[in-house]
Amino acid sequence: MTKHRHRSQPVQIPRPLARAPIAIFRLGLGGVFGGHLLMLDHRGRRTGAIRHVVLETVAREGPAHLVVSGYGRKSQWLRNITADPRVRLWSGWGRGRSARAEILTPTQGRAVLDDYRRRHPKRARALTSLLNVGALAPDEPLPTDAGERLPVVRIQPVETRHRPRL
Repeated sequence: MTKHRHRSQPVQIPRPLARAPIAIFRLGLGGVFGGHLLMLDHRGRRTGAIRHVVLETVAREGPAHLVVSGYGRKSQWLRNITADPRVRLWSGWGRGRSARAEILTPTQGRAVLDDYRRRHPKRARALTSLLNVGALAPDEPLPTDAGERLPVVRIQPVETRHRPRL
């Protein structure tokens, strides 16, 4: 009898690979990612230490970036921005800028995910496989709970007269 392994948890991206783009963003060279990736500085909810995460931009609303928590509500960065939505956004060329993170409603998130998979079917298929989330499979109906399982976050730059502490 052959045993079939079913992945119920997403594949964990190796830490060195996930952290590699951070140095590039810190050098002000994030533009090499062509607007597909951004770096978010956020404050640890327990330690207060500044943390960094590199995420894919799935959509834009003017200056705002929309990103998805591929690991759901368990993602540390998502838990941190829920506790403190003040973040620093690094995208394109140059330095980071002050921003505010807002978790969209599941209905809004579902609409963003549906739009993303229509516009980028190859990327959606790759993420579906990598993260083991059927929600983004472009050739299947989008589950009604997709916006709940894969929270979408709007990162909105804010204008400041001085450089506030994160």
